[in-house]
Amino acid sequence: MAKEYSKRKASQFNWFRSMWQFIVCKIIYMIRLKIIYRIEVHGYENIPKDNKYLICPNHLSTLDPPMLVAVMPRNVAFMAKKELFNIPFLRWWIDWLGAFAVDRENLSPSTVKTVEAIYDSKWVLGIFPQGTRGVPGEIKGITKGFAGLARLTKCGVLPVGIIGSNEAKWKPFSGKIIINIGKIIPYDKDLESVKDKWIEQIQQLTGFKYVEDAPVEEGIK
Repeated sequence: MAKEYSKRKASQFNWFRSMWQFIVCKIIYMIRLKIIYRIEVHGYENIPKDNKYLICPNHLSTLDPPMLVAVMPRNVAFMAKKELFNIPFLRWWIDWLGAFAVDRENLSPSTVKTVEAIYDSKWVLGIFPQGTRGVPGEIKGITKGFAGLARLTKCGVLPVGIIGSNEAKWKPFSGKIIINIGKIIPYDKDLESVKDKWIEQIQQLTGFKYVEDAPVEEGIK
């Protein structure tokens, strides 16, 4: 089931998905973000005017994708793990919001074509370099996949630091979320360099500390 949700043409990032993102994220979610979380966004001046960049935030909560869509000037298509598209209602919901399925263990040709279609449609790709939700105060589990997609599309990387979205709140003004948008990391063929620059900026934007993953012993996977 998830396989068909990994393929997207530029025409599928259309007025319907654009309007649905606007209603759900920029109106409904934004009301919640302002009333409950007192959201603050800093660094709008760092966002490029064109769409030749990837949005690459740290990841703390399921709230992060719709929240980033709510605050960004362009429509954003986020990668989502393929398992989410096996859940009936959820797969329709995130599909309508522009998300597409990926196998985190294997970047397929259909994923690459979908990423190219996103930029043809004037949307922007959103990807979490951590791959999954992290622990507040730490930045770990970083792969070079996001840097590879930036190289493939000849795009820069826009680091975004998220603080506080992990704390689920329901009472008005009981939470606090801060989003710090960093400076664009220019297109670079050197994946390791892009990864290092992202880590450096995210540490500055969040105050979190980068923790290297423990090395895997030979013969153990």
